[in-house]
Amino acid sequence: MDVIEQARKLGAAIQQDERFIRYAKAKLANDSDEELQKSIGEFNLIRMQLDNEIGSDNKDDEKVKELNEKLREVYSGIMSSKAMAEYNAAKAEVDRMVNDVNTLISMCLEGADPETCDISAAGCTGSCSTCGGCH
Repeated sequence: MDVIEQARKLGAAIQQDERFIRYAKAKLANDSDEELQKSIGEFNLIRMQLDNEIGSDNKDDEKVKELNEKLREVYSGIMSSKAMAEYNAAKAEVDRMVNDVNTLISMCLEGADPETCDISAAGCTGSCSTCGGCH
């Protein structure tokens, strides 16, 4: 069996994993949530207005402040929605899973035994500032 065939099997296993299924459902729920999508569209419009105002030759500092406040308010609403909270939690789990897979592959490329290498201890310096995610 070649490596690509094994990678395809890994891809299929990932798609059957409960963490991925949760993530896919949360993503679909976000994409289908009209109110959330409306808020995201509003956020993007305000951000474009803010970018235009900041880049303007006649920049109005008061308008920049007003747009920044509106942007923060809309962003806060988006991030506090139940659908977005679920999506972010599910995505974090999938990201950890992908990080674990990548760590295992890296360890194997360095000669570690795929059956016994411990991915939980790999590369941990004890400093969260150098970490790509907790194990």
